[in-house]
Amino acid sequence: MARNERQVAPHSDGGWKVEAPGASRASSRHQTQAEAIERAREILEHSGGGELVIKNREGKIRDADTIAPGNDPNPPRDKR
Repeated sequence: MARNERQVAPHSDGGWKVEAPGASRASSRHQTQAEAIERAREILEHSGGGELVIKNREGKIRDADTIAPGNDPNPPRDKR
């Protein structure tokens, strides 16, 4: 089964986009990163859970989160 993932990444217009890895188009575009993260969570929750990857302005991964009921093969030991 394919892994369900969405990425929040900078968009060329200065905003933020939500996209599936390897997709030719963004799922949605937003003015702020917070709006894009919220939308990515909604998409993953409605599609049965999965992995949310958040990138910074330079395109490097700054955070990742498993959205329930996803299956995290390496759950974090720390309690945020």
